[in-house]
Amino acid sequence: MNEEPLSFENAFKELEETVRRLEAGGLTLEESLALFERGTELAALCNEQLDHAELRVRQLLPAPEGGYETVPFEEVVA
Repeated sequence: MNEEPLSFENAFKELEETVRRLEAGGLTLEESLALFERGTELAALCNEQLDHAELRVRQLLPAPEGGYETVPFEEVVA
């Protein structure tokens, strides 16, 4: 079965639910470990998607007058 990757919004929502369940307690050690592992995967997925989005929005380049300027990613000439 070929599953579509989770969107940022769905991954974040699942991460929030995972944290809520862990904080509520009452889980076995194995359940807690499984939820912790899933939460770690979801956090990494969210971070990766945020990093990718940031790269699409801007890229830091040296400014002609010194220092750095932020320009939209699409304007960067390879």
